[in-house]
Amino acid sequence: MNAEIINFYSENDFELQDKELYENWLKKVIASEGKKTGEISFIFCNDEYLLEINKKYLDHDTYTDIISFDNTLGKILQGDIFISTDRVAENAKTFDVNFDEELKRVMVHGILHFAGYKDKTEEEKSLMRQREEEKMKMFHVEQ
Repeated sequence: MNAEIINFYSENDFELQDKELYENWLKKVIASEGKKTGEISFIFCNDEYLLEINKKYLDHDTYTDIISFDNTLGKILQGDIFISTDRVAENAKTFDVNFDEELKRVMVHGILHFAGYKDKTEEEKSLMRQREEEKMKMFHVEQ
């Protein structure tokens, strides 16, 4: 039985606006990869919260914008995606984009990992970036 649920939780004071818009977009992104939506949870948090997860589960003592725990089964994408809104805001400044654009990039990045994309090598990073750009354009399509 396929749940087809995308949850948005907040462990800080960030509140995602237009949740339905994001949910519809992410489901379209997943379908565009020939996959199905299972249960996916986005957890928005601050740097310290994500740093603790990074140390505890990945043994990395560094700040990061996203950590995803992939529970995908076959073509059904599911899992938890933790996003530091502090990092997203910082990166938005660094890359000279607005917060919402950077947030979409990070969110779709997590989904693309679940769909099987990697970003360890330069080649993989380049493909991941291409896919992020492609999928972000889908957000602007009439809902």
